[in-house]
Amino acid sequence: MPGRAEPPPRRGVAVVIPAYQATATIRDVVARVLRAVPDATVYVVDDGSTDGTAAAGRDQGAVVLVHRHNHGKGAALRTGIERALADGARVIVTIDADGQHPPEEIPRLVAPVRSGAADLVLGARARGPTMPLARRCTNWLSAALASRVGGVTVPDAQTGFRAIARPLAVAIRPAEHSYDFETAFLLAALAQGVRVRSVRVPTVYQGQQSHFRRWADTWRQARVFTRYGRHIIFGAR
Repeated sequence: MPGRAEPPPRRGVAVVIPAYQATATIRDVVARVLRAVPDATVYVVDDGSTDGTAAAGRDQGAVVLVHRHNHGKGAALRTGIERALADGARVIVTIDADGQHPPEEIPRLVAPVRSGAADLVLGARARGPTMPLARRCTNWLSAALASRVGGVTVPDAQTGFRAIARPLAVAIRPAEHSYDFETAFLLAALAQGVRVRSVRVPTVYQGQQSHFRRWADTWRQARVFTRYGRHIIFGAR
């Protein structure tokens, strides 16, 4: 919307929402984020949408960053995280645009980072009947492998609902551009021995359209895991 000023950034918590064709859900997600964390700056990264996602996010008070073309979730996360860092954020929360992550849980994710008890906090979902069977299987496998890499229990390695301390966001900047960005970030953090904690969050699946491409994106994530073959075989050292 030309001529409309964006809200000024606030230092502290930044919430980055990668979004693609998310006009049906983004208004509700942004509104719930701002109710849960009123002092946060919310960045909606519109990754080449054609359905009015950018306008919907802006209408709810988010700072909207736009990719003219669809580059992938990782590229959108990179754009949002870099802008949040440039604006001085101390804690960066990433959350999906489709409503699968309850924004009301953000304060619980942020608390260990703010207190200095953790560098990275994962919103861990239970692998119960609510989660589709195929996703449960891949979620279990990736969690088991990630736990080997870090030498700590990682109950949900696929979650995109995370709270990241500023120094860690500065230090780890994966080159991946799709869903493998999140995998690369987590495994790099685990391999470096940073303090990773998990907070249980509700498992929400409501039939939302997924942009995850089962074969292509699974293959990309698998390639990231192969970089840590030594850790997986011999364990963390």
